[in-house]
Amino acid sequence: MTDKTMPAELAAIVDCGYATWASDSVDPEVRARFDERIPVAGVRQVRVWGVQVDDERELPGLERTQIPDEELWEVNLVAKNGSKYEFNSTLLKPAPE
Repeated sequence: MTDKTMPAELAAIVDCGYATWASDSVDPEVRARFDERIPVAGVRQVRVWGVQVDDERELPGLERTQIPDEELWEVNLVAKNGSKYEFNSTLLKPAPE
């Protein structure tokens, strides 16, 4: 089942229309492509399908490995040159006025 409820932090980004980086974890080269207040072009919910791996040779009796599906929100940001890039919403926060 898909949860269509947008997280409060993301809703604040959408309401503001601008985002900024939530931490310094984003590569400085990538950050340099954007203004301090980054325009938001759109938001979408994405489902990343999990995987299941069967390998009886490695772990007899424990051969099934599963990685569950993941639901995440992508934010489409506009760079200084007008290009658009998608980022996981957890990397962003609402930009101050």
